[in-house]
Amino acid sequence: MENIRYDEKNKQLYIIDQSLLPNEEKEVLLNTAEEMYDAIKALKVRGAPAIGICAAYCLYVLSLNIKTENSDDFYSELKKRADYLNSSRPTAVNLSWALNRMVSAANKNSSETVEYIRKILYEEAKAIHSEDIEMCLRISEFGLTLVKDGDGILTHCNAGPLATSRYGTALGPILLGTERGMKFHVFADETRPLLQGARLTSYELYKAGVDVTLICDNMANTVMRNGWVQAVFVGCDRVAANGDTANKIGTCGVAVLAKHYGIPFYILGPTSTIDLNCKTGADIEIEERDPEEIKKKFYAKPMALDGVKCFNPAFDVTDNELITGIVTQKGICRPPYTESLAALFRE
Repeated sequence: MENIRYDEKNKQLYIIDQSLLPNEEKEVLLNTAEEMYDAIKALKVRGAPAIGICAAYCLYVLSLNIKTENSDDFYSELKKRADYLNSSRPTAVNLSWALNRMVSAANKNSSETVEYIRKILYEEAKAIHSEDIEMCLRISEFGLTLVKDGDGILTHCNAGPLATSRYGTALGPILLGTERGMKFHVFADETRPLLQGARLTSYELYKAGVDVTLICDNMANTVMRNGWVQAVFVGCDRVAANGDTANKIGTCGVAVLAKHYGIPFYILGPTSTIDLNCKTGADIEIEERDPEEIKKKFYAKPMALDGVKCFNPAFDVTDNELITGIVTQKGICRPPYTESLAALFRE
């Protein structure tokens, strides 16, 4: 299914509301800046690449409602709308990357008519989308070289087609290999407190015919200890210049376990998630979400007393020394990451 769909004829943007999955597959229309902000903030659209694609289309749709024919005024208003969308989720670098790319495209054509700039914005949004499809395929091909038929793979959070455009990043090699007749057994961490692994990853893999077993986050140690896992594949929301990587909360704990058991731990994501201006993981801003998600989300009644405090960071940072390799659409980076990551951008 198309998780992000732009209706060119009616100039309308639709997304699959991921907050309703797996029990309800519902497409929702994003019309206003507030609806778009909420869709990103409330995880109706989520996954770093998908957020970037959606944000690009969002900014184009918003550009259609800027009531001026003066190019300078148009650019100024466009920038305001981009800044507003960018404030919705600070950790995922694809959001700012896509919005900056859209704004830059407008700026480069600032001497043209507003109508022409809008056309450029639409072409740029489509390019971001099509490039992501190609990116996912290339990441999937590289990732597939790291596992063999019959392997057990553990994943955390969701980095499949719902989080991208097609195939996904961390799930890409699994889905591509399955298409080619390979058999994998995947252990999907449920990923508390928002259960992306349970609601989304197990949903995608099951529908694709992959042998998937859902486990609680605190069961990863057991399946690793039993020898059932030969590799760990996870996505990423931001990669620092030294290879430290921010991903969904709980990822670092999985990496520590994998290191203990000698299991290779791989990060899979596009080069757009690599931030060479961010020196280390200590420089990554970590989003903190509503503490009530821990006590109340998905529960009929609260699971803790009202007075109990909750700490709810959305991401954690995995130290580069725990990462076996970082798989991008340009190839697989190995330590030292300060060198291999920088080399990607010199090509």
